[in-house]
Amino acid sequence: MAEKTRKGSWLEVLRAFLKLGLSSFGGPVAHLGYFRAEFVARRGWLSEPAYADLVALCQFLPGPASSQVGIGIGLMHAGIPGAVAAWTGFTLPSALAMVLFAYGVERFAGAAGGGWLHGLKIAAVAVVAQAVWGMAQALCPDRERATLAVLATIVVLAVRTAWGQIGAIALGALAGLILLPRTAAPPGTALTVPIGRVFALTCLALFFALLIGLPVLAAAVGNHALELAASFYRSGSLVFGGGHVVLPLLQASVVPPGWIGDDAFLAGYGAAQAVPGPLFTFSAYLGAAMGPPPNGWAGAIICLLAVFLPSFLLVFGALPFWAQLRERPAAQTALRGVNAAVVGLLLAALYQPVWTSAIGRPADFALGVTAFLLLAMWRTPPWLVVVLAALAGQLIG
Repeated sequence: MAEKTRKGSWLEVLRAFLKLGLSSFGGPVAHLGYFRAEFVARRGWLSEPAYADLVALCQFLPGPASSQVGIGIGLMHAGIPGAVAAWTGFTLPSALAMVLFAYGVERFAGAAGGGWLHGLKIAAVAVVAQAVWGMAQALCPDRERATLAVLATIVVLAVRTAWGQIGAIALGALAGLILLPRTAAPPGTALTVPIGRVFALTCLALFFALLIGLPVLAAAVGNHALELAASFYRSGSLVFGGGHVVLPLLQASVVPPGWIGDDAFLAGYGAAQAVPGPLFTFSAYLGAAMGPPPNGWAGAIICLLAVFLPSFLLVFGALPFWAQLRERPAAQTALRGVNAAVVGLLLAALYQPVWTSAIGRPADFALGVTAFLLLAMWRTPPWLVVVLAALAGQLIG
């Protein structure tokens, strides 16, 4: 049975998601729990099966799953204006916080000796290590997928560019089709959305056109704003497996060209754990903190819009076809291979740049394992771990 399409107000959607954008700490899995409580249990905008099917689609697509689920909820409740309102409300608070942090880093980094920045980098070690640990348990439960993850790690470390990461993802899809058994998708509920298939196909065509065309146009014109848009759009298009996977993609895009240093990159990534909302708002920090213009507020807006634009195009493009796509065992099998490769990408990022930039002495290692213990075993909120690591970093110098 298809889910009913509701006629709601985009202002109603904006208010609901703004509240969540100000209070949703804990990462993508926690965000999905908040969404279910608010929009299924409390407001009744979706049924339980429809919500489960929307989550399944957004786990299947590349990009930030929780933001895509929010876009889908807004779309089904109030059309395209509702989708934009949902993204704005959920994203704006943390994006503003990250831009302000970028200005604060620039102004106050040397005021206290930089120890707190080093603490943020060590917090990033713990956060990424926990992500690798959890994702490996869920996505690499057998020797085939564990081997695929290690091979992806080797590829990424050997080819230190975005092409190495793209190659690892492609390798994962191909290896999944060849090595992994085919399994059918679980039964779901057909989702009815207020957009047609022609519009959906147009969005999918635009997604691929921008993915291929933006780098070509940026190279031909030599415009740095276009280079930023191309790099962040590519990163937003190729993130499988959760928000933490954007770390290696963005690092390969912005650090080697000298747009931002490793230290500032990791400090911002650590700070991103302490704000509510989607981790992808880390892109706003990068845009604001970069050296070459456009930076500041202009850079933040370009990078933020570019990294999230693929999510809109993919959700709009896939929702009308999801019932048919999810039934294809080949697609499910390829995705399992991609997810295993994604664990390898994050494992490579844990070593370089996260570990190599933050852990250089016994005190750093001790603080890192303590932060990991708090996250993984004591279930301490990530924002609190980040604050404690920054304070400890200041104390140990």
